[in-house]
Amino acid sequence: MSISHAPPDSSETDISETSHLNAAEPTALGPTPVSAPAPDLEPIVPTSSRRTRVPRWLRRTTGPVLLLALWQLLSSTGVLTADVLASPGRIAQVAGDLISDGSLTSAMTTSLQRVAGGLLLGALIGTGLALVSGLFRIGEDIVDAPVQMLRTVPFVGLIPLFIIWFGIGEAPKIAIITLGVTFPLYLNVYAGIRGVDAQLIEAGESLGLSRWGLVRHVILPGALPGAMTGLRYSLGISWLALVFAEQVNADSGIGFLMVQARDFLRTDVIVVCLIVYAFLGLLADFIVRSLERLLLQWRPTFTGR
Repeated sequence: MSISHAPPDSSETDISETSHLNAAEPTALGPTPVSAPAPDLEPIVPTSSRRTRVPRWLRRTTGPVLLLALWQLLSSTGVLTADVLASPGRIAQVAGDLISDGSLTSAMTTSLQRVAGGLLLGALIGTGLALVSGLFRIGEDIVDAPVQMLRTVPFVGLIPLFIIWFGIGEAPKIAIITLGVTFPLYLNVYAGIRGVDAQLIEAGESLGLSRWGLVRHVILPGALPGAMTGLRYSLGISWLALVFAEQVNADSGIGFLMVQARDFLRTDVIVVCLIVYAFLGLLADFIVRSLERLLLQWRPTFTGR
């Protein structure tokens, strides 16, 4: 008895081959393979965002606080004696006494008036000379050389001449501050004017701007960053000039308190006056920086990382 073998069904062959292909790779005709569930992955968080950000005002006060702590430690251990440098606690007590009797407040008012007068005159003179020298070639030929010569002369060395010329009143003190303020403003405003991009000038001329329009809309805004930098330098020099000015036949002001303290060997009063100078200068610089951020919003700058 013979056993006949039937040929394999073609449909079975196709199904098996199709199943084999589907196992290997998905096809348009076969069923969509079921993928294994992906493991849970934690989102990648930058390391910088994980760190606790310390407020900037706290970071900026860390240095002065550490300096005060070191100062107090050296005073407590006897490394710094009272006749060399008084302790922070003693200085705070002396400052409170000077404020309570009104002497420090009166001295600050007088000194601020002198700085304001000298700064105003110096700003007007320095900016005016810079505009003449920066905007006009003939102005540069006439003004720049004398200014460059005068700025190399130490303004402190002119104090005897100012006393002879203006007497011993307020005029020589304000003149010293004015002279110290004029030259930084002149140099920075002049450099700001001459540093304006020439392509901006050409663009303004192509738009039909007049000479005054170029000065108003192109040159002065371009020179403003340099002017603000010069103002910050001038403020610092104005307080330095005030220290010298108030030690010349002065009968009021912070410098007058320092002279009296020097005569009586009061280092604590001297340090109080120096701290007042520093805080007034820091306050003035803060005002100028705030004004700079307000007026220069159009200029993106790098602020650090």
